[in-house]
Amino acid sequence: YRRREVVVASINSIEGAYCPNPKGAFYVVARLPIDDSDRFSQWLLEDFDYQGETVMFAPASGFYSTPGMGKDEVRISYVLNVEELKRAMKCLDEALKVYPGRTVKRQGTYQNV
Repeated sequence: YRRREVVVASINSIEGAYCPNPKGAFYVVARLPIDDSDRFSQWLLEDFDYQGETVMFAPASGFYSTPGMGKDEVRISYVLNVEELKRAMKCLDEALKVYPGRTVKRQGTYQNV
């Protein structure tokens, strides 16, 4: 319960992001202010780190049968312990501050992508 709470609350505190409370399992699908979840996931692994760490997500587009669905969503597993999840969510927040394909500026205005 606590792990889920950390992930959902952390994502929902990020401007432009939304994560509903899951009804089961150990993962969530979260909408993020990003242009493309495949590109974002690759960027995290190849080009980003925060204090020597990064995070890895599954692009949600692979979980939909309808083309174009999940393009701004990622699947996040919350099987780590609470402290590791807090670090991962901080890393996500920092990544979204500098991701070139961010679709919402920090001030709340939209930018052209």
